[in-house]
Amino acid sequence: MFDDLPPDLARLLTLRVWHTLWLQRIDAKIAALEEREAEREQGRRNRPAEPDWVVELGIGNGRPPIEVHLGGCYAAGARRRPVPRDEARRLLASGVRACGHCRPDTALDIADLSTPPAPTTASD
Repeated sequence: MFDDLPPDLARLLTLRVWHTLWLQRIDAKIAALEEREAEREQGRRNRPAEPDWVVELGIGNGRPPIEVHLGGCYAAGARRRPVPRDEARRLLASGVRACGHCRPDTALDIADLSTPPAPTTASD
């Protein structure tokens, strides 16, 4: 029989205490990781919904709007705020630039505002 444990009672009791301490450390670490994972999951469930539209703000006096984006656009800068659909349409119509990556003007069914309409020819 393979027996690598010490033959005397004192050393066996010492090993038992040592392993008990390690099991307590391991159990405490498991409990802390489970609690952290539960907090992450709760944070994921309670996270506010992503806005449909955001406006990127400039710097300076009054922080004027400089570009309109879809809510999940990766190109939106750090200075931004969510806006409702009607305000996004109003901003685009007033000349605020539409993001070239997410194309909010297309999503809002707004014709290209940067080019003037083609002239029409009147037939006499």
